[in-house]
Order: sequence, then C-alpha cells, then structure tokens
Amino acid sequence: MGHVMTSVSATILEAEFAAQASVIPRPVRTEPAPVRWALITIALSFLSLFIVLPLISVFQQAFSRGWEVYVAALVEPDAWHAIQLTLTASAISLVLNVAFGLVAAWSIAKFEFRGKGFLLTLIDLPFSVSPVVVGLVFVLLFGAQGFFGYWFIDNGYKIIFALPGIVLATVFVTFPFVARELIPLMQEQGTAEEEAAITLGASGWQTFLKVTLPNIKWALLYGVLLCNARAMGEFGAVSVVSGHIRGETNTMPLHVEILYNEYQFAAAFAVASLLALLALVTLILKSILEYRLAEDHKR
Repeated sequence: MGHVMTSVSATILEAEFAAQASVIPRPVRTEPAPVRWALITIALSFLSLFIVLPLISVFQQAFSRGWEVYVAALVEPDAWHAIQLTLTASAISLVLNVAFGLVAAWSIAKFEFRGKGFLLTLIDLPFSVSPVVVGLVFVLLFGAQGFFGYWFIDNGYKIIFALPGIVLATVFVTFPFVARELIPLMQEQGTAEEEAAITLGASGWQTFLKVTLPNIKWALLYGVLLCNARAMGEFGAVSVVSGHIRGETNTMPLHVEILYNEYQFAAAFAVASLLALLALVTLILKSILEYRLAEDHKR
C-alpha cells in the first residue's frame, strides 16, 4: 500500500512539474547578433541602392537648373497637356475599374456559377500579358486597318491615337487591382450578413450599400490606390496606342521619354519628379490603408 501511495504522489508531482514547466515562457530562438546585423545591412543597402538613391537623383536632376526652370518645365503647354491627359485617362479608367471590380468581386465571392474559374483567369490575364502586346491588340482591333477600325472611322469615331485608345489600354492593364483586392476579403466574410439583411426585407441595393460596402471600404480604397498609381505610370500599352503626338496624345511617362531623347534633362526630370511624388504619396497612403485593414481584421 505504501508503494502505491508513493507512486501516486510521484505521478502527481511529475504532473504538477510538467504543468509549471509548460507555463514558464521559453526564450525565443533567434539568429546570432552578427547574422541579424548582416541581414539588416544587406536589406538597407539594397533599398538605398535601388529605391532611395534613384529618388534622390530624380529630384536632384529636376532642380539642377533652379526653381524657375523646374516650374517652367511643368507649365509648358505640352507638359501641362500631358499632365491633364494623364489625370483624365486615370480618372476614367479608375471609375470603370471600380465598377467592374465591385461587380466581379460580388459575383465571384457571393455566388456559385459555372465558369467562375475561367472568369478569375481572365481577371488575372493582364498580369501575364506584356503591355506592348496589349497595345498592339488594340491597334489591330481599332486601327485604320483593324477589324472594327473601318466602322469607327466611317462614323467619325477615333479610337487609336486618341483619348479612347489611351483609356482602353489603361483600363486593360489596371482592371485586376480592384477585383483582386476585394475577392479574398469578400470570400472570407461569407454571405451570412447579406442573407440576414435580405431575410429582414432589405433589397439588393440596400444590402450592398449598408452591409457589403461598409465591410469592404478599406480594401476598396486600397485597390483604388494601386489602380490609380499603375494608371498614371503606364507606359508600354499607352505608348503603342497614343502615336506619340506631342501636345495631343502624350501622357506624362511618354512626355518624359520625349524630353529625355531631346536631351532636355532638367525638363524631363521635372515631369518625372511629379510621378515620383505620386509614388511617395501612394506609399504613405498604402501604409495607412494596410494599418486600417489590419485593425479591421483584429475586430
């Protein structure tokens, strides 16, 4: 009997010791300090070489001939028209992409239907096709010798070498951004809240505006931000469909190329500095939106 009691007591003590040991926090394993500092140094060096130094160089070259030359390069008629054209094309493509992204994300995340995988593949298509190829496709479709070019020209509609062609090319290369930001979030949220709203008598529009849209607002803004940044900086597809007509169809990236090829370096970097400022603003807003998205996930 004594041996039994002794073994029972030993077992209880071992269980208590194991429980206490599991509660005691263990030190986190990490790399040695030299390894950590070496990795940090490599990362900072890479960022400095490929991001910080190019940005500094852009602004240095932009102001190399003084503030007056910088301002004159931006208010010059061709440069001002390029800025206006870039903002116009970006705004139109942004509106179209937001509408398409919301519809595509709603249908893919909230409903089951045949061809859903094929639709997702089409949404990802611009990520795998070269922008130059996209521009050539639109030229083959809407150019003077294209499949639909004759009809548009005969009816007085100019697509290629005009604003509509620039918008089409910009929309194509940017339309995945909004949809791809919304689809995973809406799939994670499920359909329970929408079904509850419809059960309580809400219409489709009321359900979308008062239930779905508030739940995806930060992800939507994030997609809009990325879409706008890509639209303003697009070069390949727009270069093919614009025709490089100075003062008419040149966007900001195309205008920078022309100025640089003409050895007007200060003017070229002045316009490029606006795109660099856009990148910095986009980075700041991206960080803010990522923080808000993280806060929403915690809730």
